Amino acid sequence: MAENELQVAVREGTGKGAARKMRAAGRIPAVCYGRSAPSLGISLDPKVLERLLSTSTAGMNTLIELHIEGGGDLDGKPVMVRELQRNPVSGRLLHADLVAVDLEHTIQVSVPVHVTGTSEGVKMGGILDQTLRALDLECMPQAIPREISVDVSALEIGQTLHVRDLALPEGTSLVSDPDLALLSIVAPVAEEEPEAPAEDELAEGEEAPAEAAEGEEASEAQKEKGEKAEKRED
Repeated sequence: MAENELQVAVREGTGKGAARKMRAAGRIPAVCYGRSAPSLGISLDPKVLERLLSTSTAGMNTLIELHIEGGGDLDGKPVMVRELQRNPVSGRLLHADLVAVDLEHTIQVSVPVHVTGTSEGVKMGGILDQTLRALDLECMPQAIPREISVDVSALEIGQTLHVRDLALPEGTSLVSDPDLALLSIVAPVAEEEPEAPAEDELAEGEEAPAEAAEGEEASEAQKEKGEKAEKRED
């Protein structure tokens, strides 16, 4: 893990004031939780941590070798990122939680699901609806898979792939509910055009179309003409 080393320092001071000063100096507060050692407040360079995670194929599941200035129980121990807190607007890293890892024991991790292929259903106009983006697995720390690959080529419209249908990498066991739906191929929803109401279905008080109104006026005019002609004949 030499390429995944992270230099940290024991944090001095707590509270918002100390955190603001730390961030102004280009560092962020963090906490490292140990299996047998008490949790330790530390500070680290967020740019180094971001670069380490972005360049590693394991992403958030990257094993990191922790080096603490001045030493300590967790110095030189492998750790993983448990949680990152970011500014909701800028996305800037604000805080990190790390957890010490025992290489001799299994751990639970969340592994992303990667969909491959184009399903027969999608080719026929269906839509792929993926409900799960990651799976919870248990495995040894050094056997964490980068991703779970799912080939959907054979799926047709109306078919659903469940978690239990997946072939997991060797050395891993499933923690997520096997009955959960992972993805489905659903039929597209057709948009229905509203039908024009029939003339006899017009609501009371609703005006008739212009052509009908004009026809009624012409009929009244002819009726008046006929009545005048009858009077002259009389």
